[in-house]
Amino acid sequence: MTHTPTAPARVLIYDPTLRDGHHAARHQLDAAQLRAYAAAADAAGVPVVEVGHGNGLGASSLQIGRARLSDDEMLSTVRDALTHSKMAVFMVPGWGTSDDLRNAVARGADVARIGAHCTEADITERHLGELREMGVEAQAVLLMSHMASPAQLAEQCALMAGWGAQAVGIMDSAGHYLPADVTERISAIAAAVGVPVIFHGHNNLGMAVANSVAAVAAGATVIDGCARGFGAGAGNTQLEVVVAVLERLGYATGIGLKALLHAADIAHEKLMPAPPIIDSVSLVSGLAGVFSGFKKPVLQAAEREQVDPVDLFFALGQRGVVAGQEDLIAETALRLKPQAGV
Repeated sequence: MTHTPTAPARVLIYDPTLRDGHHAARHQLDAAQLRAYAAAADAAGVPVVEVGHGNGLGASSLQIGRARLSDDEMLSTVRDALTHSKMAVFMVPGWGTSDDLRNAVARGADVARIGAHCTEADITERHLGELREMGVEAQAVLLMSHMASPAQLAEQCALMAGWGAQAVGIMDSAGHYLPADVTERISAIAAAVGVPVIFHGHNNLGMAVANSVAAVAAGATVIDGCARGFGAGAGNTQLEVVVAVLERLGYATGIGLKALLHAADIAHEKLMPAPPIIDSVSLVSGLAGVFSGFKKPVLQAAEREQVDPVDLFFALGQRGVVAGQEDLIAETALRLKPQAGV
C-alpha cells in the first residue's frame, strides 16, 4: 500500500500595507509610493493587496486625517500596478457609504471588507447584500474584538456570513491578545460559520505573529500582514515574517519569499518614516485594550494637560473608548488633571 502525501493546508495572505500602513504615514502616501509597493507585492505573488485611507473608504477628514490622495487616485494607481493580485478596499459604515463602495468596484476593486465594532454586526447587513449584488467578494470583520466574548464574536460572525459575507473574522485592533485568547475566539468562530475565517493582528505586546499562527491552528485560513509591520502604533503582523513562519510550519501561501523580502525592503525604504516599534506608549495601549490609532492624539492630549500618557491610556481602556470617539481623549485627560496634582 503506497502512502499518498497530503497537500499542505493553504493559508490566504491578505496585505493591508497600503491601507493600515497609512496610519503610520499620517495618510500621506503619494502615487509613486503606492505604485512601487503594489508592483512589488504583485511580483511576489501576494494574493490580495488592500489600499485606501487608514480608516477606509470615505474616511479622509479633518477629524481623523486628510489623505494626500483621493480614494479615486489611490484606487486607480494601485489597480494599474496589479497584474495578478486582487485589489481590496475596506469600509466602516458611517465613514464610508454605499456610493463609496460602488465607486471602488467601478474602479476595479475585487474584494471589499466591511468593518464593524465587535457587537454591531447589524450595520454590515445592507452593504454585504449590495456587494454580493455587485458581484465582488464580500468580507466582514469585527473591530476591537477583545471587547466581546468568544460566544458573542461567533454569533456576530454567523450573522454576517448569513448576510452574504464570503469570509468573516476579527481584528485585534488594540493588540491586546495573547495566543490563548486567539485560539478560543477563532475556534468559536470557525465552529459557527461555513466560510473562511480571518485574523488581523497588531503587535503592541509583541505577539502578532504568534497570534496569527495560533489563529491558523484554530481554523483561520485568511491572515493579514503588513510589510515590515507597517501600521498604527506598534504596527501590524509583519507580513514577511508570518509568511516565512507559516511556510516553515508546513502551510502553503503561494508567495515567493525572496520577492516578498524585496517588497518589504521597498516598503521600508519608500513608505515609512520609521519602522514601527513597541515603545512604552504602544505597550500600554495594548495592555489597556485601546485602539492603536489613538497613540498620537493621546500623546498630544497628555502633553497639553500635563498628565501621564500611561494613566490616560488606562483611563480610556476603563471607559471602553473605541475608534470614532477621539473627542473623549481630551475629556478624559481633563478628568485626570486633578489626580496629577496639576
